[in-house]
Amino acid sequence: MNENPFAELPAALVQEVLERTDEISQALLKSFDNIRDNKAIWRSQLIEKGVVQKVANLPLVPIPTCCGVDGSLAIERLLAVDLVAVGAVAVEGLTPPSENRYWPEPQHLVYVDTEAHEAESSSILRGIMMGMELKLAQNAPHEVVFLDGSLTTPTIFFNQALSKLEDAPDLKISVELTKTIRASLEAYKEILTARRSDHYWVAMPKYTTKREIGEAMKWPEAYDDRGLLSMLLEAGEYTKPMLLSSPKAPWHINTKPVKTGESVEIEELVHKVTSLLKNVNVIYYRPFTWLPALRVELAQSIAQTPARLSTVLKAVEHQCGSAAIMEPYPLYMADRMVKHLAKSVPAFRQVANQRLAEKYQGDISEIFMSLHGYRTESGV
Repeated sequence: MNENPFAELPAALVQEVLERTDEISQALLKSFDNIRDNKAIWRSQLIEKGVVQKVANLPLVPIPTCCGVDGSLAIERLLAVDLVAVGAVAVEGLTPPSENRYWPEPQHLVYVDTEAHEAESSSILRGIMMGMELKLAQNAPHEVVFLDGSLTTPTIFFNQALSKLEDAPDLKISVELTKTIRASLEAYKEILTARRSDHYWVAMPKYTTKREIGEAMKWPEAYDDRGLLSMLLEAGEYTKPMLLSSPKAPWHINTKPVKTGESVEIEELVHKVTSLLKNVNVIYYRPFTWLPALRVELAQSIAQTPARLSTVLKAVEHQCGSAAIMEPYPLYMADRMVKHLAKSVPAFRQVANQRLAEKYQGDISEIFMSLHGYRTESGV
């Protein structure tokens, strides 16, 4: 395997990029200098407004059990058909000394099938994937369940997926989405409500551009909250829970394409879910000096109850004990596992090819020609 990342690039292109690195470095240096010059002022603002809180002041709680959930999809574009795969994995976190493991191995849900060529397959598959993640999270027996991404991500993916049903109602994946959407929305509603005192669902997006605190403090728009708070918060500090920023247009999930006997129930669930999103709370927590500030999105019922919030932050702290992993351990493992789905799809295709060739009565070359793969598309 060639370890040279520039091997396939034109030499002139590489040279031009290298020449621009000095310019980029200077721009970054200017940005970091600006943060350094204003760091003390911005931190003082946070303290004066009561935004900075100490974990040590929360009720003392035992280390909770936890797991992490993540999903992935893959589309193998073949000459005759598409091979689609979507799955979600739940991985148990580091078990507290006083507890026993719930699962002997990771839990999963998966859907694999052939599909007619359709440009919007990935959007529909994301809706199915999101439903799988929510169902695994809903059924997990652990006290704290970490979800990859934002609590608003299911709304976005469901809306995109259901909107595409009108263009491709006869696809097998469209039928699968229609069949499972009600259960997925019910799981979503339970996660956003979080009324159970022994269950805490927490979303932790790796990448975010949100600026709830920055806007409140009138900080420069060039800096998002997570990047700036990673430099302003000290270990063991978190920000006071505040409402998730609202989009310019109201949250919406298009349910019109769903033509089933459950349409009324689905519409009611959507109304409930979009209403609950208005009460989602956000905090930033920096458990250790070697970690950046982590964005934590959770239901208001959890964030506004000190003992429940303490349990969530204790789980984050316990699962972030390694400087090599910048997110809770079970989320990291779930991400690593499920992202290999896309890499494995070509191998699944080869197995299918072999079994088909053994039974096909015609010219075998027709099989290998029709199932020739152009590329594998993947996503989260």
